[in-house]
Amino acid sequence: MWLERLSGQSTPSASSVPNRSYSPAPRRSSHLAPNNNPRPSYGPRTSSLGLVSRANSSTTSLNSPQLANGSSLRQEIAAPPDVVDPLDALGILLGKRKDKGGDGQEDRESVPLDQRPTDLDVDIDFQGQSLDAFAQDAGQDRPDESRRYASQTVEEYEVEKDKFEDLHKSILACDDVLKSVQNSLTSFQQDLGAVSAEIETLQSRSTAMNTRLENRKVVETLLGPAIEDVAISPEVVSTISEGPIDQSWVKALEELDKRSVMIDRASQTPNRSLAISDLKPLLDDLSNKAIERVRDFFVSQIKALRSPNINAQIIQQQSFIRYKELYGFLARHHPVLGEEIGQAYINTMRWYYLSNFTRYKNALEKISLFVIDKNDAIGADQTAHRAPAHRPSQISHDALAIGRRAEVLKQSHQAALPAHIAEDSKQTHYVETPFLHFNLALVDNATAEYSLLANFFSPAIGFQTVSRHFSAIFFPTFSLGHAFTKSLVEASDDCLGILLCVRLNQQFAFELQRRKIPVADGYINGTNMLLWPRFQLAMDIHAESIKRATSAISTRGAASALGLSSNGADAASKQSTAPHTLTQRFGQFLQGILMLSRDAGDDEPVGNSLGRLRGEFEAFLTKVGKGFGSAGERKRERFLANNYSLILTIVGDTGGKLAGETREYFEGLRDGVGGI
Repeated sequence: MWLERLSGQSTPSASSVPNRSYSPAPRRSSHLAPNNNPRPSYGPRTSSLGLVSRANSSTTSLNSPQLANGSSLRQEIAAPPDVVDPLDALGILLGKRKDKGGDGQEDRESVPLDQRPTDLDVDIDFQGQSLDAFAQDAGQDRPDESRRYASQTVEEYEVEKDKFEDLHKSILACDDVLKSVQNSLTSFQQDLGAVSAEIETLQSRSTAMNTRLENRKVVETLLGPAIEDVAISPEVVSTISEGPIDQSWVKALEELDKRSVMIDRASQTPNRSLAISDLKPLLDDLSNKAIERVRDFFVSQIKALRSPNINAQIIQQQSFIRYKELYGFLARHHPVLGEEIGQAYINTMRWYYLSNFTRYKNALEKISLFVIDKNDAIGADQTAHRAPAHRPSQISHDALAIGRRAEVLKQSHQAALPAHIAEDSKQTHYVETPFLHFNLALVDNATAEYSLLANFFSPAIGFQTVSRHFSAIFFPTFSLGHAFTKSLVEASDDCLGILLCVRLNQQFAFELQRRKIPVADGYINGTNMLLWPRFQLAMDIHAESIKRATSAISTRGAASALGLSSNGADAASKQSTAPHTLTQRFGQFLQGILMLSRDAGDDEPVGNSLGRLRGEFEAFLTKVGKGFGSAGERKRERFLANNYSLILTIVGDTGGKLAGETREYFEGLRDGVGGI
């Protein structure tokens, strides 16, 4: 009966397990809690095994995947296959195994203790009692509690049935929520996998890009300098093709020229690349466009030089000198066209200078000049009346005195007289004035033109070519200058004026040397060849005039020249020893010549001409002194001494080597006649 009772107690528990939706562990804990009996109770042990089984089932339900119907409750109710049946467990505890035979009869067999399960291998202290007595004692300890527990369980189930249903619904709702969460997590996992795949793809692409970047850097390091040598920016192309010609255009042209040289050099190498071959035709087209624009620019500027009343130096400075790199580019890339442009410029400037200096010459010819001819010579008779046809009316002047005429030498660094002022001038000037201003203008323009040619055409052409260009431009103008100088001095016997022109010409030569303009030396030398012979002829006129005056003096004429009476020897006491009037004129002329020859060299013809003039003057005084006769020898000597002293007084302050020699000469003459 104890086995059936135990079985009856365990069977309802086992049958009631599927109807429970929650674990009764707390109540069994409270049932076991007040038990102070040191002996283990069978009921709690059996209940603990059920709790363990259900606990494992709950854990398995939570950790197991969800069933197809979305609920895990049925899985929790079904007994796991690895859980021992309670009756078998009880049999094992009692040492017996309950088996059903083929006839449905239970057959009990004894099970050795060493074959019990390890989780049930527990020693129970029966305290010397039999199992039946042990079970009865355990039932007697709590007879009402066992019945109350069973009745409470049913009542509680009836009372809390709705709660269990709500709990079941809550579990189903939780299952739905968990299912949606699971779906969300699954979708998130899929998205995370996709993102991870994309990250891996991006990482691989980044690695590949870094590799390509490093390769490009290496290639750029190798090809960068070569590309920069031949590459032309779009800005340079647009500027050369369509931009205005200014300083930015010049810079673009320099860049194009630099690239052209590099590409030409690279195209001549045996290992030239195909890029050079492809780029060279494009570069040639751009160079041709630049050549065309340079040609049009210079043609327009050359046409502007032919405009009336134009200042060529302004165009030269603003268009030619400022853009001289353009002509260098044209000469390098198209020499024939560069030579044609140069020849057009030469022809234009030749016409420009010739026409302008012709007008300036005509303006200077309108200046009124003093007429100095043979009638103004030293030995000419000043008391003779001159015909109006030979000498037009003019302001009185001293043709033999230098006066302030030497100040013109200080004006060689001044600006030339403008043409309109020369045309309107009412003053009368000497021959050196128009000579000064014409040559001032000529030297200044020659300097400006040579500087432009040297800066504009070089280094495209050499120095010899620049000199030829200059000669081609100024040859007609220089010829005009020589003709003008010849017209000034050809009909003039003004020795002082001609010698002033010589000194001015020498100053122009020094100024051209200082400015480093050697190409005008031919003009300077040609002018000297016109001036020096004419100066010698004028000096010869003065010498001849004194000679004629000497020849005109006879013994009787000598006394008349001295202002003596011809009534006998008694008139000798009335003879005058004052200097002759010709001496005064000779002294003034001599002083002028010596002043202008202060820095003269030994190779100049002034000394020879002046020596002849001195000889003729000495002969004149000697013959005039003979008028005193043999009785007036003392007075003759005094007369000669006074004349020589007057000459020394006039030229005494004049410096220079020639003046010193002249003073020594007349001092010797004075001392020779006993003068003090």
